[in-house]
Amino acid sequence: MRQIILVGVGSFLGGIARYISTLVINQKLNTDFPYATLSINIFGCLLIGIVYGIFEKSIITSDWKLFLATGICGGFTTFSAFSNESLDLLKQGNTLGMLTYIGVSILFGLIATYLGYWVLKSSC
Repeated sequence: MRQIILVGVGSFLGGIARYISTLVINQKLNTDFPYATLSINIFGCLLIGIVYGIFEKSIITSDWKLFLATGICGGFTTFSAFSNESLDLLKQGNTLGMLTYIGVSILFGLIATYLGYWVLKSSC
């Protein structure tokens, strides 16, 4: 139960941080290009890399890693988890697996997004 609460509180804080960051970035740039999402995703990747690096040096406990990586970074952006998992595959020497994971995630993610949009647009 403790782990669920850690993830929940972290996700709550990460989601709020994402919302506020999006508002600030969009207000400053005033453009149709998704700079806010791009910036948040890249910054989230930096954060999750820092969290995992600190964890591997045994500076933080697994509870802190869960709170920071799964909770805060996950609530801030799931792209950071995707990026970290891709890096894990590369560190394991599974380059083909990494490239497959990236390609399939992007391709099928776009297809699924379009399909969801198309189904709802067609039915309304």
